[in-house]
Amino acid sequence: MGYKVAVVGATGNVGREMLATLHERAFPVTDVVALASARSAGAEVSFGDDDLKVQDLEKCDFKGVDIVLSSPGAKVSAVFAPRAAAAGAVVIDNTSQFRMDPDVPLVVPEVNPQALAGYKKKNIIANPNCSTIQMVVALKPLHDVARIKRVVVSTYQSVSGAGKEAMDELFSQTRGVYMNATPNPSEFTKQIAFNVIPQIDVFMDDGMTKEEWKMVAETKKILDPAIKVCANCVRVPVFIGHSEMVNVEFETELSADAAKKIWSRAPGITLIDLESDMGYVTPAEIAGEDNVFISRVRDDASVDYGLNFWCVADNLRKGAALNAIQIAETLVREYL
Repeated sequence: MGYKVAVVGATGNVGREMLATLHERAFPVTDVVALASARSAGAEVSFGDDDLKVQDLEKCDFKGVDIVLSSPGAKVSAVFAPRAAAAGAVVIDNTSQFRMDPDVPLVVPEVNPQALAGYKKKNIIANPNCSTIQMVVALKPLHDVARIKRVVVSTYQSVSGAGKEAMDELFSQTRGVYMNATPNPSEFTKQIAFNVIPQIDVFMDDGMTKEEWKMVAETKKILDPAIKVCANCVRVPVFIGHSEMVNVEFETELSADAAKKIWSRAPGITLIDLESDMGYVTPAEIAGEDNVFISRVRDDASVDYGLNFWCVADNLRKGAALNAIQIAETLVREYL
């Protein structure tokens, strides 16, 4: 059976990646509709060898659409996702708009596919935050063996997580440094070229940023509400690929060697040993890859049952587009 799929936000970084991933994974489509704002209507985006004419989202009634892959920004999703759901489509939304709604499943297929059973409450399924996705993929197989008490994570997030304009800003500022030009930040609060910025999203009343709060709240919803999470999120001058240094404290013993054996059998994970030719993985090496890459695994002697590891993933693929397509694949296989 084939499905009519609409991609909302088709001209953005994630929207284009969704179209590419749909084609690469041979998702069973009969028709693909590319939707974006009125200013992008008439432009063309690629779907395999085909060029799709972008249609105006405002004018779309979603009639006959089976699945909507949505990544237009939270405010836009707040308006159009319920409208598409009311028209009979199942919306898989990549924005933050519905993630903490108790009636909307927040899903990473390798971690909590069973949560999809509740999708009919609103016909909306939420795709988690990119940094949360790669971390919970790494944590889930360990949590199944030795319960996790606490996680401390420091992220090093690429500018593509903030959109195409952010990538353009990094490029122009980098070029400008060599031309003695004064950087003029617009997408970021401070200069991003040759710099790091310890702020992603807005600051909250307790001093956390919204990005850090997302990692805490989403990990609890997806994996286990009992897990304590401390997140520190930093934007770095990398175009694609989020990196995380993760410290985990368990309830019972789990050594680095045992964790490696668990990860070597886990879906969606590639383990790189320090003794291998690669040694460890950097974001520049995994752009375009689907898996979550884990390296620099070592015991943490500062607590009774502790572990450290380095975790890297392509934030546009597993952190966004691929996870959404995997949700759609599970939905088609198990529920539709």
